Amino acid sequence: MASYEEYEYLLGRSRRFYETASMQIDKGFFDLAAFSLEQSLQLYLKAMLLKLGLEYPRTHSIRRLMELLYEVKEREEIKALLSTFSVEIGALEDAYITSRYIARAYSPEEIMRLKRVVEELMNVIGKIVGQ
Repeated sequence: MASYEEYEYLLGRSRRFYETASMQIDKGFFDLAAFSLEQSLQLYLKAMLLKLGLEYPRTHSIRRLMELLYEVKEREEIKALLSTFSVEIGALEDAYITSRYIARAYSPEEIMRLKRVVEELMNVIGKIVGQ
């Protein structure tokens, strides 16, 4: 798959995972929504790296993907996001693992906070990359 095609594919999947998370929240499936939010953000960050002409690493770490974006773009906004939302980024990364192996319940407040953080990260990164 060519880079532009893969970029479009990842961006589309990211949007679908985000929409899925919204539906899961509406139904009270908060554990599944956490996973979908993580997937949405992870795929979005990988798409942004592709847009910048980079191959993304085979990692599931949102933190690492954002660090790569910082290394390339050298924008303090990215560094600030990593610092400001370090706990939420960690919770999203944990959602990737707990969705498969560990029973973890999320409150509606936790999920709404994670959703707002995902939206903020995507908004700022999208502006920086020019998406």
